[in-house]
Amino acid sequence: MSAPAVTGRTAGRAGVGRDGRPTDRGTRRGGILPTIVLLVGTAYALVPVYWLVAASTKGAGELFTTSTLVPSFTGGFVENLTALLAFNDGAFLVWSGNSVLYSVGGAVAATIVSAAAGYGLAKYDFPGKQFVFTFLLIGVLIPGVILAIPQYLLLAKIGIAGSYWSVLLPCMISPFSIYLARIYAAAVVPDELLEAGRLDGASEWRLFRSVAIVPMVPGLITIFLLQFVAIWNNFLLPFIMLSREETFPLTVGFYSMMNQGTDQLNVYNLVIIGCLIAIIPLILLFLFLQRYWRLDLVSGAVKG
Repeated sequence: MSAPAVTGRTAGRAGVGRDGRPTDRGTRRGGILPTIVLLVGTAYALVPVYWLVAASTKGAGELFTTSTLVPSFTGGFVENLTALLAFNDGAFLVWSGNSVLYSVGGAVAATIVSAAAGYGLAKYDFPGKQFVFTFLLIGVLIPGVILAIPQYLLLAKIGIAGSYWSVLLPCMISPFSIYLARIYAAAVVPDELLEAGRLDGASEWRLFRSVAIVPMVPGLITIFLLQFVAIWNNFLLPFIMLSREETFPLTVGFYSMMNQGTDQLNVYNLVIIGCLIAIIPLILLFLFLQRYWRLDLVSGAVKG
């Protein structure tokens, strides 16, 4: 008796109806937990940004005397911004320009190198290919912090330590970006298309430029974005390489600012509003490139 009824009750507890469709109860159980996790993750990511916005509106005497998450409307934001732009004869603008130079130059160069190296590793057979790939994987696993001192000694040996090139050159080669480009090139550039091009008399450079690059564009934009963010936030490499203030990026500039006046309250305000301005380019870049930013390995040259 009632075998179907027992089955129905069991299915109801599991959130599945008699017709095999999920019940409302099951749907609610499946939706609440991920929503809570996402809300906690969102709060974890956005609360520090909100704190940065609220703290940047406070004057020198308000930062440590008023509520942490309550913004001030006494004109502290304009006062802090004016003081930041005037600090040390416009050092903030110089540091901002240097950050743009390092990030854009290093990310563009790293993307080009990664595209060529990844395409070569994915589509050509040559002696030592497996050794190169294994060496590349080892490079992915080694933290960049460990390489900073050897890179400084090497660049100091050839006489370019302390110059812009001492930061740009190490940023141009990224083992992880090359690895990413190799995976993407193997997935989206069909061998048949390259063979057809060779039969038509196209050179290897023409195949790379006209056949391989186009389907690799989404992956290359992802590589550019990851490199840009990594270089923009990098502190240790420019801190070790650079000694002159006019070559500092924003990260090292803020550090030197803190060292110059930690006994003055308004230095904290200047660093806080400077950090707030420093994240604006990253947000704009993400918003502008989000429609191109994907690792869709299905969207290759023969899609559709």
